[in-house]
Formats: sequence, structure tokens, C-alpha cells
Amino acid sequence: MIETINSSSQAIALEDKYGAHNYHPLPVVLSRGEGVYLWDVEGKKYYDFLSAYSAVNQGHCHPRIKDALIEQAGTLTLTSRAFYNDVLGPFEKYITEYFGFDKVLPMNTGAEGVETALKIARKWGYERKGVDENQAVIVVAENNFHGRTSTIISFSSDGNARKNFGPYTPGFVKIPYNDIAALEVVLQDKNVVAFLVEPIQGEAGVYTPAEDFIRNASEACKAKNVLLIADEIQTGIARTGSLLAVCGNCTCEGHCEKQDTYTKPDMLILGKAISGGFYPVSAVLADNHIMDVIKPGQHGSTFGGNPLGAKVAIAALEVVRDEKLAQNARKLGKIFRERMQILVEKYKILKLVRGKGLLNAVVVNDSPDSSTAWDMCVSLKDNGLLAKPTHGNIIRFAPPLVMTEEQLHDCCDIIEKVVKEFEK
Repeated sequence: MIETINSSSQAIALEDKYGAHNYHPLPVVLSRGEGVYLWDVEGKKYYDFLSAYSAVNQGHCHPRIKDALIEQAGTLTLTSRAFYNDVLGPFEKYITEYFGFDKVLPMNTGAEGVETALKIARKWGYERKGVDENQAVIVVAENNFHGRTSTIISFSSDGNARKNFGPYTPGFVKIPYNDIAALEVVLQDKNVVAFLVEPIQGEAGVYTPAEDFIRNASEACKAKNVLLIADEIQTGIARTGSLLAVCGNCTCEGHCEKQDTYTKPDMLILGKAISGGFYPVSAVLADNHIMDVIKPGQHGSTFGGNPLGAKVAIAALEVVRDEKLAQNARKLGKIFRERMQILVEKYKILKLVRGKGLLNAVVVNDSPDSSTAWDMCVSLKDNGLLAKPTHGNIIRFAPPLVMTEEQLHDCCDIIEKVVKEFEK
């Protein structure tokens, strides 16, 4: 018998008793979402300022994506890749043209996307670059977050994610983030096949690098015949004010190779908002000379490329383009950082604000070991806004991209109210 939830305390108690304790959620139990809003079990309304870690850029329960899901769910959901289906091909054509690549390999979760890119890069290194088998090296950045699989945590800087999960997968070298000189040093190793990097490190506290970091990294990699792999699982799909974070300051509808600010990576990893929060979909995109190293039977997933996920992803990407969400994120992000900068200058409890588009963070002027940021997020919740701390003293602010300017100012007022309380 499935238990009916009548209160937040009941739901929390059930999770605590029957669920693994692998998350530490804010004490709120959500039961409904629409646009930029969420409601808890008791009916209290909140602004969502996390967007499921940027998975619901299009807003909660977007009607166009919902309709696509319902229609396809009543037609055909899964065939496996043992057979063709009539949705995958159109999806593959749509997404490759949308982002400007020759081919796509669809998967389900972000971590699967990263694992897929790592496998492709290694195989490319052996078969195209001429690296001796089992000697491939992939460069990553310190404080990265690419997921929590056994391989990915092997090159994580997060001790909590790594401890007691070894032995670890070899073949990775870490360098400081935003450090081209360090990258150029490790690229001297002929066994390096790829540089895996987030254009903005979201989980690390929205650490935004120098404007020319990705472009310089791409040039350094090209000079040594090394693949640049951009993990845009969190930063992509209009979150940073451009279609992709690697678009830099491009102000066109999407990315454009004619724009000086756009750096096309050799491989692009997408997830989260590619399906608008309705269904797990991820994708790795690359041109033919890279993707063609994968042959039948060498990689795949029962659910990867299923008709339901493909149809949902098409609708989700159409919403981003038709509703000009990149442009809205760019405009509102500027307003948000201006409002937060006023608070930083006015209140000592805040140290700085940083970010791009509607992926932003405020650093609390307290130790990462303190509970201040967590306590502020609890107070924000009590005042009707949901956000979550990261790295102890950093609060990430990332609302759905469908937010209006009026709603944004309302949220900034809530944040200022809480900041003022903690200043005392």
C-alpha cells in the first residue's frame, strides 16, 4: 500500500527511514510546480532559485514540453536500439543542426554523457592520434564537478565524494582551473588526448574564468592535437545568457561560428535542461572525424535515444529558441548581479557576487565550515525563496529562465530582507 502524504514532516520521516542518506535537502517538501513557482505539501508558494540545478531552465511543467511528453507517451516510449524508431533520426538531425555538429550520441544522465565523452576521447586517441593503448591521459581542472560515477570521482577534488570509494581509475591529470600556463605544460605529454572542462564551474560556486580562457584552451589543445571537451550539462541551454557558455559574449540567437567570442569545442556534453526537467536526456556531440571511432556494440544504453526522451528534448529546445530564453537570461542576469552588488557593498555579511546570465552565486563572508549560508537558505525558504548553499559559504542563485523582471526584483527584495536579518 502506498502511503498518502499529508504533511512535510511525514514525507521527511519516510525518506529518512527508507531512503539512502546520500543527500542533505533543505527542509521543504514540494508537491507542485509551475513556471518559476513551487508549492509545498501544505500549499505554501515559493520562488524556485535553483531550477533543479539548471534542469528546468524552461520553467516547471512547461505546457509545450508536457504536451509533447503526453503525446509520445501514448504512442511509443521505448524500443531499445535493437530497432530503429521514427523519432530518433529527426531528433538527431535537429540537435546536431541546433548546435552545429555532425553527429550526436544520445544517453540519459549527465554522468553518462561525461563517461561517453571520456570513452570516445580515449578511443580517438588510440585510433586517430596514435597513442599507445592504455596510455591515454585526460586533463581535468581542480574543483571540477562532472558527476559521481567511479571513474569521475577518480579525478574529483571533493574528498567527501572520493573517500572510501577507491581504487580509482587512472589516466587523469588535474591542473588549476583558469590556468592556461598549467595546461600548456601538461599538453607537452604526447599521451594527452583530451582536456575536459566546465566553461563555468557551477558546483564549485559558480567560478567564472577569464573571458578568453576557453578560447585560449582551445588554441593550446589544437596546437598539440588534443580534444577540447566542454561539459555544458549545467551551463548550457541558455543558462548563461548565450545558447552555450562557450559562446562567450555572443548576443545572437544561438551560437555562430562567425562570432569572435564563440569557441567550438571538439566535443560538447549536454544534459539537464535539454529535456526541461521532464525526462532524463543527455547527449554528446562531435564531428565525424571524432564520433566515427565508435562502432556497433562498443557503447550504448537501453534507454539512450528512446522515442519519449527524443520527442521531449526537441520540444524543450524549441521552447528555448522560440521564447528567447538566452536573451532573457542575459538581461535578467545583469539586473540580478547589479542588485546583489549593492547588497555586497552595503552589508558586511556578503563578500562578493559572481556569475553569468542567470547562473550566479553570492559568497557569504564567513568560514566554509560555518552554517551561515545554510541558515540563510533556510531563512530564504521561510520567506518564500528556495536556494541552496555549495562549498559551505556560497549560495547559488539560478532561477528558471522564464522569470520576468518584476519577479526577479521581488526575489531580490526577499534576498535583501534575509541578508539584513543576518547582518544583525
